[in-house]
Amino acid sequence: MYNGRPVYIVDGSRTPFLKAGAPGPFAAADLALQAGRPLLSRQPFNPEDLDEVILGCVGPEPDEANIGRIVSLRLGCGESTPAWTVARNCASGMQALDSAATNIAFGRSDLILAGGTESMSHAPVLFSEQFVTWLSGWARAKSVGQKLKALRQLKLSSLAPVIGILKGLKDPVVGFSMGQTTEKIAHHFGITREQMDLFAIRSHDRLAAAIDNNVFADELVPIYDTRGKSYTEDDGLRRGSTVEKLAKLRPVFDKPAGKVTAGNSAQITDGASWLLLASEEAMEKYGLVARGRIVDANWAGLDPTQMGLGPVHASTPILQNNQLGLDDVDYWEINEAFAGQVLGCLAAWESEDYCRDELGLEAAMGTLNQERLNLDGGGISMGHPVGASGARIVLHALGVLERNNWSKAIATLCIGGGQGGAMLIERMPQQ
Repeated sequence: MYNGRPVYIVDGSRTPFLKAGAPGPFAAADLALQAGRPLLSRQPFNPEDLDEVILGCVGPEPDEANIGRIVSLRLGCGESTPAWTVARNCASGMQALDSAATNIAFGRSDLILAGGTESMSHAPVLFSEQFVTWLSGWARAKSVGQKLKALRQLKLSSLAPVIGILKGLKDPVVGFSMGQTTEKIAHHFGITREQMDLFAIRSHDRLAAAIDNNVFADELVPIYDTRGKSYTEDDGLRRGSTVEKLAKLRPVFDKPAGKVTAGNSAQITDGASWLLLASEEAMEKYGLVARGRIVDANWAGLDPTQMGLGPVHASTPILQNNQLGLDDVDYWEINEAFAGQVLGCLAAWESEDYCRDELGLEAAMGTLNQERLNLDGGGISMGHPVGASGARIVLHALGVLERNNWSKAIATLCIGGGQGGAMLIERMPQQ
């Protein structure tokens, strides 16, 4: 729990989540800038009044070092406003929120812009180590003879590119890709390929309904590229998905007998999301109205080969600390890294053995009502820009609470490397 001053959520915004091209039209800093401008423009204070800007990002480009500071300056927050960048893999955006909330609770800041951004389509394509070594030798060669000798030593195989995003999606400690960790979870809990595909279809169906009903109107802002083209909605939606269509897709991570496919996995995506957090003093000073409050946050570590169960390990202590059961939380956002991963979390809470052996509980936590889970789609249909998703699910969970007049929500996600993050928020009743 945050032991200190209450932390209020004032407002938030995000870009549409866009399928990663090669590369996409926006760098990570551009996405954060376009998400932040309309958010700050509708506030009764000036950008320079912010005490801090905190931005999560996993893979900023080489010219985006301390991307938080770059975006802060471009947003007009002023030279005297400190800004910094955090990285906790898939939970970087949530880490930014937690860092901001901690500073507000402890009295170090009163008004903070925090969130996350990622342009996965701009992930680098790298030279191999062998080619870099050759280039170094080539640079040292001075005479014509030395250069000819260096050319004879060049092997065409060393020119094979290294795809940065594939390196990033593999755990170097245990040697598992993120998809392989889901295969292990599915095997452990007996989750079938059909169950995964049905979950994926539901994600797309729910996103389709949300778009058709303009559910994202209060959180999503249109963005524009340098050619004037506008992007107004999440473009990863695949309408009309069926079990028969998804069944034709081949396993990606465990060939040929695996269950995880491109169809039941999160999409590689570009996007950004921000939230504006404030203390009670800042609320009074600027006449702000709180939409919600961050009540608690928790981080957990677990076996990296089962990283997808991170939400279970991170959320359960929050439930215990706040004397809540699964059904006492009105709404859940569990980031959809993989369908099998989310289904594994639900199965883990239902398993007496898992709850006893891994969580130290005396009994199973119970069954989470899936009619209170990811009501408007998730990473499978919407995409998962790793630095931004943690902030997006908090922002959207608050919107769902407001829409349904519910009180409490938990937003949670797994983190590559064997971690989990979770945040408990509550809606503020409006006068």
